[in-house]
Amino acid sequence: MTTLSANPLPSGYATVAEAPAIVVTGPTATGKTHLAVVLARLFHGEILSVDSRQVYRGLDLGTGKDLAEYSEDGPAVPYHLIDVADPSERFDLYRFLELARVCLVDMHRRGATPILCGGTPLYLLALLNGYAMEGGEPDRQLRTELAGRSTVELISILRAIAPPELVARTDLTQNRRIIRAIEIARSLTDRPAPPPLSNTLILAPQFTRAEVRERIAVRLDARLDAGLIDEVRALHNQNGMTWERLDWLGLEYRFIARYLQGLLTYQEMHDSLLAHIRQFAKRQDGWFRKFEREGHHIHWIPQGDIATAQALAHDFLTATPHQS
Repeated sequence: MTTLSANPLPSGYATVAEAPAIVVTGPTATGKTHLAVVLARLFHGEILSVDSRQVYRGLDLGTGKDLAEYSEDGPAVPYHLIDVADPSERFDLYRFLELARVCLVDMHRRGATPILCGGTPLYLLALLNGYAMEGGEPDRQLRTELAGRSTVELISILRAIAPPELVARTDLTQNRRIIRAIEIARSLTDRPAPPPLSNTLILAPQFTRAEVRERIAVRLDARLDAGLIDEVRALHNQNGMTWERLDWLGLEYRFIARYLQGLLTYQEMHDSLLAHIRQFAKRQDGWFRKFEREGHHIHWIPQGDIATAQALAHDFLTATPHQS
C-alpha cells in the first residue's frame, strides 16, 4: 500500500473550488467514518462532516459521531462541523455552507486535504454544485396560510418551488416538515452562487442491500446497548429538549422519545425504528442515483475496501489515472 507522507496537494490551485477534495459518502451503516479517518491519516487530511445532525452537541450515539475513531491508531485526526451548535437552536443549510466554506479556505491555506464525510445529500450537493441558499427565519404568516392544507397540497407546493435535493431530504409524511421546507425554498437568495467544488473524488463503501439491512440491525442494537436511550432521556430531562424538538431531530430521537413518553413499548420502539432506518437506507439509493445523473461520478468501493479506496485517492491526489 502506497502512502504519501508529505502534503500531496498539487500546486497551482488558485481557489478552494479548484483544489482537490475527497468525498466519502454513501448509504447509512456502511462505514463512512472509518474510511474517511483512514484516508485522512494517509493523505494529510482533515475531515469536514457533511451531516445535518452531527453539528449538534449531545447528539452522539443517535447520529453516529463515532468520535473515538478519530483518535485510534495514532494522533487524533482533525475534524470540523461536529458539535458546533446547541440542539435547541436552528442549524440550516445556509449556516452549514457559511461554516463549511470557512473550513475549506482554512484547510486550503494550511495545505491539508479536505475529506468531506457524511450522508446528508442536500448539504453535500450544495457544496458540490455551488448552491447559495438562505435558511430563512420562520414565516408565521406563511405557516398560518398553509396550516389547513392537506399533505398532498403541501407536497405539490414544495415540488413547484424547491430544488430536488431539498424535496428528497424532506420527510413528506409530516406536514410541519414540509411547511418548513417550503419556507426554506421561498428564501432562496438571488445573489450569485459560489463556485462549485470542481475537483473532487467521490468514494462510497458498497454492500448488498441484504448486508446493509443486517449492518443497520447490528448497529442499532450496539447503540442501544451503549446508552442511546439514556442519551435521549438526558436531552429531555437535563437539557430541556421538548418532545416535539426531539421528534424533529431524526428517527432515533423520535421513536425513543415516544418510548420514554410511554407511547410505545420497548419492542415496538425497537422494531419501528429498525424498519424506518431500513426504509431510509432504501431511499438513499435514489439520492445517489441522482448524484450520478448530475455528473458526479461515484466510485463504489466493494465492502469498503481500504486498499481500493487508497489507490484511487493516491492517483487522484497525484493527478495520475487509476488503472482498474
